[in-house]
Amino acid sequence: MKHKNLFWIFAILQYTLLGTILFLIFHSLSEIHGERIIGLDTQLFLCIAFPLFSLLVKYISLKNTQA
Repeated sequence: MKHKNLFWIFAILQYTLLGTILFLIFHSLSEIHGERIIGLDTQLFLCIAFPLFSLLVKYISLKNTQA
C-alpha cells in the first residue's frame, strides 16, 4: 500500500511538471514566432491530455508487472 501511495504522489508531481513544461514551450514558441502557432484550446488540451495519457500507461504497466 505504501508503494502505491508513493507512486501516486510522485507520478502526479512528475506529470504536472511535464504539462507545465509543455505549456511553457508552446507559449515561448508563440512568443518567438510573434503569433499563436496553435490555439490556446489545443495547447491546453495537449498539455493536459499527453501527461494524463502517459500517467495512465505508466500505471497500467506498473500494475501488470506487480501482478
